[in-house]
Amino acid sequence: MKIDAHHHFWALARGDYGWLTPDLAPIYRDFTPDDMAPLLEAAGIGGTVLVQAAPTVAETEYMLSLADQTPFVKGVVGWVDFEAADASRQIGALAAHPALVGLRPMIQDIADPNWMLGTTLTPAFDALQQHGLTFDALTLPHHLGALQQLLTLHPQMRVVIDHGSKPLIHAGEIAGWADDMAALARDTGAWCKLSGLVTEAAQDWTIADLRPYVDHLLETFGPWRLIWGSDWPVCTLASSYQRWLDTTDTLLSALSDAERNAVLGGNAARAYNLRG
Repeated sequence: MKIDAHHHFWALARGDYGWLTPDLAPIYRDFTPDDMAPLLEAAGIGGTVLVQAAPTVAETEYMLSLADQTPFVKGVVGWVDFEAADASRQIGALAAHPALVGLRPMIQDIADPNWMLGTTLTPAFDALQQHGLTFDALTLPHHLGALQQLLTLHPQMRVVIDHGSKPLIHAGEIAGWADDMAALARDTGAWCKLSGLVTEAAQDWTIADLRPYVDHLLETFGPWRLIWGSDWPVCTLASSYQRWLDTTDTLLSALSDAERNAVLGGNAARAYNLRG
């Protein structure tokens, strides 16, 4: 099964998407399973992972309710306040829902690059592992050193790095990011999402702009630890769904069928223990 391992739904009236403002006009509207279904059918994708877009437990509960109603949603990556005194209890309560497969603090929006290393978060990380959940690392390049330290502290934790940690493709910067990602690939068991790259590139991006970054991820994480996702509908700020899928096909053209199938679905199923 092909799996889109990273996308969002939202309903503006819910009111907790602080980052989603009218300035982002193309995506400043509701996005629902009905909007996505024809895109998945056209692309031959049979399952998805729905990822949080608001830092509230209420949004996680909203996503879980959508998963109950939407057969193609195979898993939900939600949100909990890892600093809350009752974070462990909250994680346990949410994990009782079979669709919850992971949690994602919005690290990219937190000013302290070492936030994830705070000892007050340890109970939340322990609870996440206890309940068999995956940690989605929404990081930027300057977080990668701390992320490696975190994975050293929690070596058994399943971790997926979102969006290749958002390299500065538009600026052509690669060296520092490349070194840090290579170290994470070499020294940890983390997976990495092949997603969210088009919105880090210039508006007139080409496949050639993306290729050095994707090639580096292939060389370091390899095809058995890369996970494809669309980042829809955010990706539509820079690309249609089909264009990103076609771009992926070109960038992965040197892989064997088995390797392509892993990137386009099999790895997501393993990383998130997805339901059938």
